[in-house]
Amino acid sequence: METISTIVPAIASYYSGVIREKALPLLAHDKFGQIKDIPSNSTNVVKFRKYSALAAATTPLGEGNTPVGSSLSYTDITATVNQYGDYVTLSDFVLLTDLDQLLIETAVLLGEQAGLTLDTIIRDVLNAGTSVLRVNARATRGAVISTDYMDTGTLDKAIRYLHNQNAPKITSMVSSDPGYETRPVDACYVGIVHPSVAYTLTGLTGFVPVEKYASKADLMDGEIGYYKEIRFIQTTNAKVFTGEGNGSIDVYSTLILGKNAYGSTSISGAALENIVKPIGSAGSADPLNQRGTSGWKASKAGIILQQLWMVRLESAIAA
Repeated sequence: METISTIVPAIASYYSGVIREKALPLLAHDKFGQIKDIPSNSTNVVKFRKYSALAAATTPLGEGNTPVGSSLSYTDITATVNQYGDYVTLSDFVLLTDLDQLLIETAVLLGEQAGLTLDTIIRDVLNAGTSVLRVNARATRGAVISTDYMDTGTLDKAIRYLHNQNAPKITSMVSSDPGYETRPVDACYVGIVHPSVAYTLTGLTGFVPVEKYASKADLMDGEIGYYKEIRFIQTTNAKVFTGEGNGSIDVYSTLILGKNAYGSTSISGAALENIVKPIGSAGSADPLNQRGTSGWKASKAGIILQQLWMVRLESAIAA
């Protein structure tokens, strides 16, 4: 019986491509932030610089006199990148089956796991934000009751809040293509919503489903429709605060995001990769050539850059 002891580089690259292809569409929370990757072999800390707006210059200019001028004011915000990953062990039984097909299927499962992991990391960062609106103006999450469903009043308050904070609208998103490139979208605020909240959302007066869009040229992954200035992305990975409402009900988060509200970073060249260790490659640690592995490893960090340019809506869901 032949032992598979090497993986041709081109094939390994193909499996890594499968991982990325399956992971990227799942990154609903990681498509709308400011992307700033760290060069490899440098550091695991990235610095985002946030500049303060300049005040209106309302003093008339004197003839021939140069004004004092203004100084730029900024705040540095740092994020530390960590590594994440997992793997599965493949036994020598794969030699009795289609090895390539098994590795592809494994890469698909690992890619979905990687996507869910990286999206959850960013999701939890965003849901720690301090800008919150609750349906029916509940003062705390624990006060949310079972009939506090998403409504137009809460959505209108979210839009008003972002307007009052001069929150810029999102004009681009990270593509689901393996190249991690961005593509333009029509200016909007983006809402990330759980399907259980979308059940109520899509029935609200003023909500327009994607089926009724005049043009679908810049349709976003998972987009279900829009309400006024908010376009909604649906994902089952939207945050649920399990048992934290009144009577221990679940409270659901709907994030409304403006441009540059948060940042996302990874280490260049190590954002996400598939690592395959062939059967027999472990040497004396695998004396009978019985085990190989296929896994993924990624680097990721997220950070809120501007609390006022995003708002979390909290609600219950209809039965």
